[in-house]
Amino acid sequence: MTTVAPFPLVEIDGAPRARGMAYGEQARGRIGASVALYAGQLDRFGFRRDDVARFSQIFLPRLRQWAPDLVEEMEGIASGANLDLSSIVLVNARTEILQLARREKGISDDEPDGCTGAVILPEATRNGRLIHGQNWDWKAECAETSVVLRIRRTDGPDLLTFTEAGGLARSGFNAAGIGITANYLESDRDYREIGIPLPFIRRRALEAQHFADAIKVVATTPKSGSNNMILSTAEGFTVDFECAPDEAFAIYPDDDMIVHANHWQSPVALSKLRETGLRDVPDSLYRDQRVRRRLSARHGDVTIDDLKEALFDDFASPFSVCRPRIRKKGGNLSATVAMIVFEPAAGVMEIAPLPAENREFTRYELTLDDEVRERAEKAMPAREKPSISQEKRWSALS
Repeated sequence: MTTVAPFPLVEIDGAPRARGMAYGEQARGRIGASVALYAGQLDRFGFRRDDVARFSQIFLPRLRQWAPDLVEEMEGIASGANLDLSSIVLVNARTEILQLARREKGISDDEPDGCTGAVILPEATRNGRLIHGQNWDWKAECAETSVVLRIRRTDGPDLLTFTEAGGLARSGFNAAGIGITANYLESDRDYREIGIPLPFIRRRALEAQHFADAIKVVATTPKSGSNNMILSTAEGFTVDFECAPDEAFAIYPDDDMIVHANHWQSPVALSKLRETGLRDVPDSLYRDQRVRRRLSARHGDVTIDDLKEALFDDFASPFSVCRPRIRKKGGNLSATVAMIVFEPAAGVMEIAPLPAENREFTRYELTLDDEVRERAEKAMPAREKPSISQEKRWSALS
């Protein structure tokens, strides 16, 4: 095992442009590297630098209508990082832009954005708290181009999210106890229309004060491509949404847990659309089952360490739940970039970069709203109700 540098914490507050500028200034180096990573990929596809602006303009008019405050925040990020707005849009719409670029050039996708995610309900955990987490499988270089973002807000709950540098959100939870992770999905409905890029949807979910509002934004916002998003709440509930661009299909816990990889599970979804992603991620068909088997064996006694061990599973390596660096046919270097696990009720997130070669976790913290903390404690199973202490919390390296 080797030691990999932890993801830096970026803490911001204030109005959209001000917090964006602070973000850009604090993470300037990583944001520049993040932009260069995707601009370089477009270059390898045969596109020029001005094509970044062209692709960004496909999304910007709609984004200015749907989330003008987030566009303003991106403008601040660009200013703080000494970049143009199109570069920040590239980071926040990279899935959609890279797919549109591939389709324009007739290039196949040899590096889908993988992931194996899980939520364990309080009834199945030792301490009676919900546990949520995932492995994020993508470009290995992103271990050096990602950050943890903590946003102090005056117009809604504070939030803590792991994201690519310059990104608005990826995986995390907020002070209202709402958590989210996401997984790649693909269907025959993808990219018929232009929708809202996924990081904007995840960010809006993390800005929600109420679980129903997070559900609304995930389930009803039009998307360009398919995606799976798992929502949870510290109050002890979770629901998974397999999202086609124009429709969402809910999946509820089985045996007090949800586990999802990168293939469609909903029978209703499979009766209405065609699964097209398994040709690229056939390993998805065993990854979710490997994690579920390990967690089910600990039902009623699951801890955050048990979820980590399940996500460290190396069956059928290198195409395993925890993926080492592997070189794809097109030359891209893929890996499990990060393992992210969190207990929203405790206000704690732990992340290990490149977990196939590094088992050192860094702990990041967020104070829950008092009312949410009280409701979460009341929602704990009667068998055990440990106190959820909320001393003043800061990021701590471990």
